[in-house]
Amino acid sequence: MPPDSQDLDKTDLQILALLQQDGRIANTRLAEAVHLSPTAVLARVQRLTKDNLILGYEARLNPRKLRAGLLVFVEVLLDRTTPNVFDEFKAAVQVRTEIMECHMVAGGFDYLLKTRHADMDGYRDFAGRVLWQLPGVRETRSYAVMEEVKHSTHLDLAPARLQL
Repeated sequence: MPPDSQDLDKTDLQILALLQQDGRIANTRLAEAVHLSPTAVLARVQRLTKDNLILGYEARLNPRKLRAGLLVFVEVLLDRTTPNVFDEFKAAVQVRTEIMECHMVAGGFDYLLKTRHADMDGYRDFAGRVLWQLPGVRETRSYAVMEEVKHSTHLDLAPARLQL
């Protein structure tokens, strides 16, 4: 069974916080920051990765400079809520690069999608060619983002710290 935050100590949480801030931090700088040897820090990072606490590393790209400046959230309501419809919808969403995130939600609709497009014409094309053709889609509601006020992928590590 994979460990949870109860299996982490203060140093593990410090390492995770520092890697969240800068995934490219040198191992020697990371070791200095947490007051351990580089070998000990590397072993901890490898363990945190093996235990799926660290899922990977990636660069944050500028969507405006890469012709993906329009962010649109889409509510999707399916025509039926059966396992095979869910499975077909999830499989179809996986292969669409315009769909950055897909979340099954509780409430008045079934899925919330986060999509990126060059502009409104690009979104309209996506909606007609892809979105409305996804398996089981009965209804959609789209929300074009006018201003991205906050964007973060960082997790709040405070709840894990409270258990120490």
